[in-house]
Amino acid sequence: MSLNGQSPVTAGPLSEFAPFRIEPRFVERVWGFADLHPWYDQVAGGAPLGEVWLTGDECLVATGPHAGKTLGNLFAEAPQALLSAGAPDGGSPLLIKMLFAKEKLSVQVHPDDKLAQKYGDPRGKTECWYALAAEPGAKVACGLKPGVTIEQVREEIAAETLEESLTILDVQPEEMIFVDAGTVHAIWPGSILLETQQNCDLTYRLYDYGRGRELHIEKGLEATKLVTKAGKVEPVETEPGRTTLLSADYFLIERVKVDGSRSGASLRGTDEPERGLQYLFAAKGMGRISGDSFEAVELARGGIAAVPAASLEFLVEDLGELELIRITPRWPETKA
Repeated sequence: MSLNGQSPVTAGPLSEFAPFRIEPRFVERVWGFADLHPWYDQVAGGAPLGEVWLTGDECLVATGPHAGKTLGNLFAEAPQALLSAGAPDGGSPLLIKMLFAKEKLSVQVHPDDKLAQKYGDPRGKTECWYALAAEPGAKVACGLKPGVTIEQVREEIAAETLEESLTILDVQPEEMIFVDAGTVHAIWPGSILLETQQNCDLTYRLYDYGRGRELHIEKGLEATKLVTKAGKVEPVETEPGRTTLLSADYFLIERVKVDGSRSGASLRGTDEPERGLQYLFAAKGMGRISGDSFEAVELARGGIAAVPAASLEFLVEDLGELELIRITPRWPETKA
């Protein structure tokens, strides 16, 4: 099948900025698992594995002409080809992870952009969680209960009773939970989450269940917002075969039905005329991304591919029960 391409943002070989798969990076966490099967063929060699970074700066490009480079280096070399000509500077805008929690994570909070920059970091951390799987009784903590004060949070940290002031949410498969910066939160066992966040790993721990890791109480209290927009987000079908899971300042997350095959142009929504970076994640099944000018990219469950703004046209094929999650970065000052 012949695909009609468009002119890339940056000149170069047709395949130079074609869609490419990213190699996952497995990160040790005290609250993780020793074995990530059946999601990944990965067994811990030492400490448990809790996070799989899918788009981290240290993740390696797995396919195409840039294979072997880190994603961070590629963004530094060709930001406009990846993001689009009008994108602000600052490298990769999103960090996408899978979270595997066998034990409770710390009760924590992330700063917003303003507070992060006060302490010398480029950006804060607004994030969201999409439940890829959830056992009966799975829960997360997301925000403070109405009426809780900062002084009360401080007292409950000291008394080891902070959980009493947290809003607890049940987690069901395919639910989306928004966690904006300043929300006190915690992830508990029982679910496997796809986390999309600003590309920042700033975490202020308020309480850590006696694990002995560093706490950041004063910065955490400074970052804490008593009322936030955090909570479950209802999916919205915006057009046939396209469901918006979350539309926020920093990212747009959609579930797109492929139904045999689908052109790259049709992945973009009707209100998205300009080409920009997009990540395609296989939540289930198997898919393939192909085109006239590049070698096909296979996408198995738990795999992710980047489609640069400069990419020529491509085709996504469903090779069996593919559930495709499409993630695109946004910038608050340019959001439609």
